[in-house]
Amino acid sequence: MHPYVAIPATAALVWRAYFRRSLTPAGIVVATLTATVHAIHPWSVFYALLVVFFLAGTSVTKVKHHVKASLTLSSLGSSGGEGPRTHIQVLANSLVASVLILLHYRQLLARDKSGDASRGCWPYGEDLLVVGIVSNYAAVAADTFSSELGILSKRRPRLLTSWNFRQVPPGTNGGITLWGTMAGFLGASTIALTSVLLLPFCHVGPTSRAGKLFGDHQPGLEGGSAWGLRERVAWVLAVTIWGGMGSLVDSALGGWLQASVIDSKTGKVIEGHGGAKVPLAASHIKHDGDGGSRRIESGADLLDNNAVNILMATIMSFGGMVLAGRLWNAPLNSNFQ
Repeated sequence: MHPYVAIPATAALVWRAYFRRSLTPAGIVVATLTATVHAIHPWSVFYALLVVFFLAGTSVTKVKHHVKASLTLSSLGSSGGEGPRTHIQVLANSLVASVLILLHYRQLLARDKSGDASRGCWPYGEDLLVVGIVSNYAAVAADTFSSELGILSKRRPRLLTSWNFRQVPPGTNGGITLWGTMAGFLGASTIALTSVLLLPFCHVGPTSRAGKLFGDHQPGLEGGSAWGLRERVAWVLAVTIWGGMGSLVDSALGGWLQASVIDSKTGKVIEGHGGAKVPLAASHIKHDGDGGSRRIESGADLLDNNAVNILMATIMSFGGMVLAGRLWNAPLNSNFQ
C-alpha cells in the first residue's frame, strides 16, 4: 500500500481513537503497529478491512450505549458497557490476520524476484492465506456486531451451550438471540462487500482458443483461474455465512470456557475490565444458593474474553482456509513454505 495513503489514513484513525476514547493509550500504540503491518502489504484491501472493522465496530459499540450500560455491571464497581478497548483487545481481533498478512507478503515476494509484489492478480483457487485473512475480519466483525447489538434485543438471550437452551441475563457468555445472530451476519457482510470491491481478482478475459485451452482467463467455476460475476457473488455469500458463524462459535466457546459472573443482588452480569476475567476471591463465589454476593451463571473459568476471541479468530481463519482448500483442491501446507 502506498505510504502517502497509509500514513495520513493511520494518523486520522489515531486522532479519532484518541479524541473519541475508542482505545486506551496502549491500545492506540498497538493499533498503530497493527495498521503498519497491514499497510506494508502491497494490496490495499487488508488495510481497508482493518479500517472498516474499526470504524464499524466502534460505531455499533456506541449504539444506545447508555441502555447497554444499564444492563450489565463492571467489575470495577461502575455500570457496564464497553469502555475504551485495550491493547489486548486489539490483538485479540487482529493478531491472527496480521501474521497471515506477513506470510502472504512473503509469498508474493518469493513469486516476484524483482521485489515488486504489487504486480499480478489473485487467481481463483489459489492463495488460501487471503481466505484466512478475510475470514478473520468477517468473524470478528460478526462477533462485535452480535455482542453490541444483540444485547439490545427485547427478548432474553438463551444459553447456546445448555441442554435446554435456557434463558440467561443479557451479557451472559454463550447467550444468543435472533436479533444478535442477524446482527452478526450483517457485520460479516460489511467485510465481505469490502473485500469483493478491493481484492485484486484476476478478471475474465476475452474468449480465445488459447484461453479455452489453458483456462487462464476462464471463470473459476468453469475450470479457469479468473473471477467472474458468479464467483464474486459466491465469495460474498461464503464470507458472509462463514463470518456470521464465527459469532456462534464465539458464543459456544464463551459458554463453555468463560465464566459468566452474576451479581446476586441485581441479577446482572458483571463484565471484566478490558475483557479480563472478573476478579473473584473464593469466598465471593456463590454456588447453588450459598451466601456470596456473586455467583457463576455458566461456563468454566478457564479463559477470559480476549482469549476466547483470539481462539475463535484462529478457528475461523484456519477453518476457512481448510474448507477453501478442500473446495479448490489446494493443499494448505503450500501456503506456509
